[in-house]
Order: sequence, then C-alpha cells, then structure tokens
Amino acid sequence: MRIVTIDFETYYDPKFSLSKLTTEEYIRSTLFEVIGVGIKIDDSPPQWFSGTHAEIKKFLQSLDIPNSIIIAHNAMFDAAILSWIFNIIPHGIIDTLSMARAIDGIEVGGSLKAAADRYGLGTKGTEVVSAVGKRRADFHPQDLKQYGEYCKNDCNLTYDLFVVYYPRINPIELKIIDITIRMFSEPALVLDMELLTQHLDNVKERKAALLYACFTDKDTLMSNAKTDEGMIALLDHADDRVQAIVAARLGIKNTLEETRTERFIGVASRGTLPVPLRYYAAKTGRWGGSDKINLQNLPSRGNSTLKNAIKAPDGYVIIDSDSSQIEARVLAWLSGQADLVEAFHKNNQEKWDKVPEEHQKYDVYKIMASKIYRKPVGDITKSERFVGKTVILGSGYGMGGSKFQLSLKASNVDLKLEECNGIIRTYRDTYPCIPEFWRQGNTALECFLEGVTMDIGAVPEALNIGFDPVTFQAGFKLPNGFILAYPELRKEDDSFTYKTRSGRTKIYGGKVVENICQAIARCVIAEQLVQIAKRYKVVLTVHDAIESLVPEDEAEKAQKYIEKCMRTAPKWAVGLPLNCESGIGRSYGEC
Repeated sequence: MRIVTIDFETYYDPKFSLSKLTTEEYIRSTLFEVIGVGIKIDDSPPQWFSGTHAEIKKFLQSLDIPNSIIIAHNAMFDAAILSWIFNIIPHGIIDTLSMARAIDGIEVGGSLKAAADRYGLGTKGTEVVSAVGKRRADFHPQDLKQYGEYCKNDCNLTYDLFVVYYPRINPIELKIIDITIRMFSEPALVLDMELLTQHLDNVKERKAALLYACFTDKDTLMSNAKTDEGMIALLDHADDRVQAIVAARLGIKNTLEETRTERFIGVASRGTLPVPLRYYAAKTGRWGGSDKINLQNLPSRGNSTLKNAIKAPDGYVIIDSDSSQIEARVLAWLSGQADLVEAFHKNNQEKWDKVPEEHQKYDVYKIMASKIYRKPVGDITKSERFVGKTVILGSGYGMGGSKFQLSLKASNVDLKLEECNGIIRTYRDTYPCIPEFWRQGNTALECFLEGVTMDIGAVPEALNIGFDPVTFQAGFKLPNGFILAYPELRKEDDSFTYKTRSGRTKIYGGKVVENICQAIARCVIAEQLVQIAKRYKVVLTVHDAIESLVPEDEAEKAQKYIEKCMRTAPKWAVGLPLNCESGIGRSYGEC
C-alpha cells in the first residue's frame, strides 16, 4: 500500500502553542491555523503545499489518503489535524516517535532531531523559530518557501527514520501503534457536561467545608508540608477529601479532582473525548497518560464521577474487560511453579462453571491462606483469604515482612512484624521456583556485564537474554522482539545500577522479575487488544484492562467474543492460565 509521509506546520505564538496548551486544546481552538503541509509519497522527493484550509483540504483529498498509510513523527498531532480539521481518515497510521520509544528506549530523546542525529540521517532545520507569531498571510513569499523547505526536510528525516525502524518492529506492534493513535485522532467517547459541572461544584463545596472544620491556624497548616514526600504522594489519593487536606497543607490552590474535572469540562465544551495515550511510555512497554489527561490513574474502586461522566455515544455501550491477576499468573508460568499454574487453570474452570466463590477448591488466595493458617481450604475465612490474596499479589517480587505489614495496614489489617515475616517465609517455601527466579534475575545482570547469554525462567522460548546490534543494548528479548534493557549497567559494592534520564537507578533480581512480568503481561494484553480491535473499536486501555465500544444491540455477543480474546494466550505463551472479568455499561464507571 502507498505510504504518505506527512508533516503539518501550524500557527503558534508565545501564548498559543503546544507548550502552553494540550494538543486537543490547540487543534480545536478558533486560533488554530495550518500554514502548510509537507507530503512525501513513498520514497519520492517531498512537496510543500500552502493555502487556505479549504485549499489544503482539496490538495489532501487529491492524495487518496483514505487508501494510504500515513507516517508522521508524533502522529497523534498530524492524524488529529487530518481528522478534526480536514475530515480525512487514513487507512493506516505509523508513528516514528512511538517506534523510537520502543526500539531506542525511553531513556534517550525521542524528538525527530534526537532520533535523526542518533542514526546520522541529517540535520533538522531551525526555521520554525522564525515563524513564531506569523499567520500564513504574514509570510513573505520567500520566507514561506523557505519554511516549506524546512518542512520537506522533516518529511525526509521522518521517512528515513521509518526505513531504519521498520525492519525492527513486528506487524502486531505496528497495529498497536495505529490503534493507540486512533484513540486520540478518531474520538468516540462523549462527556456528560451536566454531571461534570455539578461534580465540580460539589468538590469545591466539600473542600471548603472540610478545610473550615479541620483548620484554623494557617501557619500550622503550612508548616514543614512542602518537604514531606508522603504528603506529596497523597495528592493523587482516590478520595478527594484527602486531596483537599493535603493540597491545603502544601499550599496548592486546586486539588487533583478539581483540575481533572475542569479539564474534562473544557474538553466537553469542544467535542468528544480524545484519549491521549503514549505507546511504550514505560520500559516494560506499558502505555502512559499524555496531553494532561491521565486516564491511567482515574480512581479504580468505588464510585468515580469522572468515570461515570465518560459515556458511550447513543446506540453504543462500553465493555470493560480486565485481565485477572495477570502478573501473578505470568510469574507462576515463567518461574515454572507448576502447582500454582495448575491451580490457576483449575480455578478458571470453576469460575467458568459458575461455582460460587465460597465453594471453589482451587482459589489460589485460599490455597495460600490454607498454608499460612494450616487449615483446610474449605475452612478459610474471608479475612484469612484477604491475607492470602495480599501475599499472592504483593510478594512475587521479593517483598519482605516489613513492607508486607505496611501493605496490610493500608487495608486496615494489623499484624505483628514477626507474623508477617513468617507469612513471607511460608509463601517462599510454598512456591520455591519464584525465589529461584529472582536469583536468576540477579545472575542475568551478571551475564549482561560479562557479555554472555543464558536462559532465564522455565519458558526460554518466551524470554531470553538478547542483544540489539544496532543500539548495542543487552537485555531480555521479549516476545514482541523488543529488548527490555538496562542501559550502562554497573556493579558497585555488590549493587547493580543503570542509567535513566533522572540519574542512576538500582536494579536487583526481584525488580528484574517485576520488570519481566509486567513486560510479558503487556505483550499479552497488546495481542489481545489487536484481536478485539478486529471487530470492535478499542477506545482505551488502562493497565491490564481494555475498554471497547460496541453496538448496544450486540452487547452480549460482543462480551463473549471479548472474553474469549482475553482468555486466549498468544502462540508463544502455551500453558499461560489467563482469565478475565468484564462488564457492560453506558458509561465507563458503570462497567
């Protein structure tokens, strides 16, 4: 299929730019103007076109973009302009910025200039600096021509970068990039303005009343708070009342809940909700929030007005499908802990057979609790099962007794440290392949330094130590072909560290296993997402969940198909015991 490399040049000034506004705000603003567009068809010389929006649309329509694959660097921006301004939807979307994150790693610069410099592709121009504050009509013809040359050079750099990256990325990942960009550029979810407006009023009223009741001395309120890391972390608490108190102590005007709600109201006033996600935002490959709307960390439990305000359009419903305990399942499978893998498989069948939870014999949380409390599975109480659950979900990466105790306290379960240490020992004794996996992770770090290879875990066909000859990165080669790398790894005083953009970070066997399990889980979810997208529009993915938009009259049929996709392991993951839970709702919060 024909490839069209595309790059839009748009009006900006000191107050109206992507450094001041979100991408959504910028493109949907009445101040927005496309000055011109650079186009490169396949590997032919690029061309530049400048004109009114009507003239540019006519030019773009002549290119048959709906039957072409577009390439752009930061395609979220260019694809949104195509869709929102010119009502043109490409057949396929490739984003070289997304490819850069996955292939070169998140620790290096992903800008077009940085990537082009990295591969010696050429020099990115600086003419954009002289365009500040200029509308198309303000350009002298010669200056506009020069601006066009700058844009055409960007097209060449983007295409050349694509040529470098394309052989190193598999078709599934290209499809995932396409789906991720379309979540933003082809938005389908709607926002309930009335609900959001009322919620904002309620949040402000609750905050004012709470602060009046709690604090009378401003000096006491503000003392020592700004240096308290624990207080700062609570700004992101799911309860907006906690946010209010913490924001007050830190001297912050608005709480996170207020800011989010105001931003949602702004989006609602301009149209549907574009979902901005960064592909490969983390080293494990997981998505991250973008464009100042982080849908990855909306409250996941209890009533969330913001989630309730995100709705399907008329005639559609949202299906939320969440992979059950996927990291714990991947950990058991990769480490070769066969009895735990078998328990997951059998518990899946119990759930599919609709066996009530209190009668399930292979509930892995109860099985763990039975080992801890030395009693039959059938006699385990609800509170004991919770302790077993906390162990299974929290202790797989080397957590010790002290952290386990704190984890329980966060859920109002208070156990003595001695008892917590004993529980951790029981977990490790019950599932010895998992601690062995941690030790293998540490050995693998030694191998990186020595330049040798080894198998790791019980499924070497799914994971092995690899080496990228282009970027010279040693690391774990994942099923998607990418390297889970630790750049500039060092060992000093028996501790390993590697380079990140913020400095050097410690790494050890348990953390290696955590990275691996999250990366493998992401590979699983990504392949399932592609399968679901073959029939239904995927509108969001959050951690281990996928949200899809389906016609209301085929909701049950769609739910069965989506659950089947979520319960099917990839070809490279034979024996991985997957399961999922799903819900249907008119809003995201109802699912």
